[in-house]
This record gives sequence, C-alpha cells and structure tokens, in this order.
Amino acid sequence: MKILIIEDEELAVKKLHKTLLSVDKDIEVIGTTDCIEMSVQWLRNNPAPDLILMDIELLDGQSFEIFNRVEVKSPVIFTTSYDEYALKAFKVNSVDYLLKPVQKEDLAAALDKYKKMYSATASANSMINMESLVKELQQKLQPKEYRKRFLVKNAQKLVSVEVEDIAYFYSDGRLNFFKTKDNKKFIVDYTMDELEDMLDPESYFRISRSFYVSINSVDQIHDYFGNRLLLYLKPAVDKEAIVSREKVTEFKKWMGK
Repeated sequence: MKILIIEDEELAVKKLHKTLLSVDKDIEVIGTTDCIEMSVQWLRNNPAPDLILMDIELLDGQSFEIFNRVEVKSPVIFTTSYDEYALKAFKVNSVDYLLKPVQKEDLAAALDKYKKMYSATASANSMINMESLVKELQQKLQPKEYRKRFLVKNAQKLVSVEVEDIAYFYSDGRLNFFKTKDNKKFIVDYTMDELEDMLDPESYFRISRSFYVSINSVDQIHDYFGNRLLLYLKPAVDKEAIVSREKVTEFKKWMGK
C-alpha cells in the first residue's frame, strides 16, 4: 500500500511513519507534504497514492483547499485535533478520521476499514465520494452563524431586539413569545423548532417543547416530581418553567460548563 502523508508537524510525520510500519510492514510512504501548495504540486506531478493521511489544519490553511485546486483521486483518512463530537458523523461517512495524537489501534482500525471499502470485491456503493464528503466536513467545521437580533412588533411600530438582551422564549400553545432581561414581552413569529437553529446552544437551552432559556436567566433550580426540574427565572415568567425528564441530564451539563 502506497501512502502520502500531508502533515505540517515534523514529529507527527515521524510518528505516523513509524506507526504505519508497525501496523503493516508492506506499507510504503511515498511522500510527505506540509502545506496546501506543496500538496497540490505533489498530487499534480505524481501518480495517485493508494491512500492519503491528511491533517485538516496545515501551515497555510485548512487542507480542504487542496480539493479545490487539484483532483484528489485517492481516498483520505483525515487527522485532526478537533473535538470528536464535532466529527462523529464521519466515523460512518468517510474512510475515517483520527484524533491527534494518532494511536496505533485507531490507525490500524482505519486502515482495515479502508482495505474492506476498497478491496477488489467491494461494491461501488461502499466507495467514498470525496468531493461531497469534503463539502460536508467543511460545513461542519465552519463556525455556525447564529441569530443576532429579532425584528418584532411593538404597538404600531417595529423594533429590533438584540438576542443577548433576551432572557427566554416560551409558548402558550397558540403563540410564541420572548421576554427581555428588562421584562418586556414580545410575540416572535417563529416556531420553537425554528428557533432551535437560530439560537447559540452555548447561551440558550431548550428545556421542553415550549421553553428556551438563556443561561443568565436561570435564578434557581429545584427538584420537581417525575424526575424533572423546576426553574425560577429572571425576570419572572407567567407559567412554570419545567425541565422535561429527558432533558435533565443534558441541562445539568449545560449549566455546569
């Protein structure tokens, strides 16, 4: 198996090389590059390797740019320092991704997965569409833009309210509202499900089907029957703010970050 390593840390290259050989002595590392430009030139001027080990973050930017500048004909195993939860979907959609520092057992498992996917008997459906994979991976790693303000009605005029000034969102079953930190109440023209994509999960948490609370609005937390939690919010709300049973564990983690 002929492998190209795209990695900008010299020690990481040496470790990968050593680990590869310890996993399979028939592996041949036919090249190493440490930046986008060098990788593009290598891929243009050399036969496609059987497999590429590619770090996501390189000296001159994210390695996804390589795919925009040259046709990558080889399957890729990504190496990354990103949190595994941000990339967990790629355990099934790509050849694999490996968290740095790369461990021998993980590398061996990734190589085994590659061999099964690209063996002579593998079906065409098992092959990876690298172009679509890279686009999906880029989208997941790019910082998501969350809503910064809402335009709402106030008497006979429209006003813009900054999201950071909103204490919580809630529904009465017919309409959805939010209250600001200074206790002003407005109708919001979005469903609770739509709000889920608009609000930064670091700052807002959906405690039930009908309630989103900001972390700064939680004044007190009390145990409630049915293994739920009752929240006292600031400013006070005119309905009970109850953390549903299935949300309790996640809510506690969110509050404890």
